[in-house]
Amino acid sequence: MDYDAKIQALNQAIAEAVPHMKTVAGENPNAQVLVRVITFSDGAQWHVSVPTPIEDFKWTPLKAGGMTDMGKALSMVAEQLTIPPMTDRALPPVLVLISDGQPTDDFAAGLDELMSRPWGRKAVRIAIAIGDDADLECLQQFIGNCELKPLRANNVESLTAFVKWASTAVLKSASSPASQVRGAVAPSGNVPIPPPPDPVTPAGPVDVW
Repeated sequence: MDYDAKIQALNQAIAEAVPHMKTVAGENPNAQVLVRVITFSDGAQWHVSVPTPIEDFKWTPLKAGGMTDMGKALSMVAEQLTIPPMTDRALPPVLVLISDGQPTDDFAAGLDELMSRPWGRKAVRIAIAIGDDADLECLQQFIGNCELKPLRANNVESLTAFVKWASTAVLKSASSPASQVRGAVAPSGNVPIPPPPDPVTPAGPVDVW
């Protein structure tokens, strides 16, 4: 599958996950869920720059890009994980890194900057690899937990399932007391993470990336 098709699949997956995120947030009124999005192709840019309450969030589709400036994106995220804008009573942020390629800038420097922030270290970090060209080693370093592996999506169905899991089940875990999370595995910081779904095998023709 070409790059444009992967972006279309990602847009579809996120759009389908948003209503479920709103449901999860509504089930826990004591936690305010804010969403931000950063893209990294030729450089890194905020796609959603203002922390947006999930109840007001609307997904604007991404467009295909060129490079994979992942290090710059991590640095930009790190800049926002300070107090302020974070508060000392905030819940652990959930960072979901989705990539289909190899970093084309200084990934290590960006990751070091992220991990130098207390909220970067405490964050729940999830990684999703799209296709076979994603750098699994870098994604594993981002996760920083050998018990939790990057999720590998090789078709639209698996990508949708993984995005939905990361944005709902993990979100619910991060915003709920640990005692309320059933069947949780692979802790990240102080947050138990529920087991991810198995990759989905379509009933029809398989579109492998």
